[in-house]
Amino acid sequence: MRPAKSTTLALMFTLATVAAAGCQPSTYVIVEDLPSPPAQLGGRVPGEMPESALRPPARTIEPAGPTATEPARPARPVVPVEWIPSGREQRWRHIVIHHSATDQGSAACFDRFHREMKGFEEMGYHFVITNGQGGPDGAVEVGSRWRKQKWGAHCGGTPDNEYNDYGIGICLVGNFEDKLPSRGQLASLVRLVRFLMVRYHIGPGRVIGHQQAPNAITKCPGEKLQNYLQGEFLTQIQD
Repeated sequence: MRPAKSTTLALMFTLATVAAAGCQPSTYVIVEDLPSPPAQLGGRVPGEMPESALRPPARTIEPAGPTATEPARPARPVVPVEWIPSGREQRWRHIVIHHSATDQGSAACFDRFHREMKGFEEMGYHFVITNGQGGPDGAVEVGSRWRKQKWGAHCGGTPDNEYNDYGIGICLVGNFEDKLPSRGQLASLVRLVRFLMVRYHIGPGRVIGHQQAPNAITKCPGEKLQNYLQGEFLTQIQD
């Protein structure tokens, strides 16, 4: 039996409409994620890895076709793997910069001093930047508190212990009342602070010298370094 004339005309009209409109592809291209972080990042594993590789962006879907392009990704900062905590991370809100007020030192020295002289269970700082006398010039040493993501013991007396509980303590070896840290130390300080600011969403107003903490009665981190922190340093960490 032949289809009714009206049905045939309707079918021909539908086909003509589809042909005129064109067939859009329904295939989609998935923009691949960055690699997932390794299962274990603890210990002192040699080498470096991109910080953004540990925080992959959300998956996005884009239509296929000549106009579909993958957006350009920003340059990925590279940091030592020791800087990346391996476990659950603290909700850090501040970065507090100190000086040791000694000509030489290292994380091991300060750990021993804090245990024996202050009764701490370990070094109070999270990071130490050495000056060539006790450790390589500009080397960033990672303290046990950082690996554990444990509160600090470097900025006591602040209201509710805020700057210990939620403040990352960085100590530069040296006395900076009358001189600045070495160029190597300053370069490492900028790099470390920029990494921490990005990772924990800490604004430049929350990066301070010890003497700026509420209720602090100290000259730490020394006049020269403090002036630098409130001047040129602010420009460098925001570039």
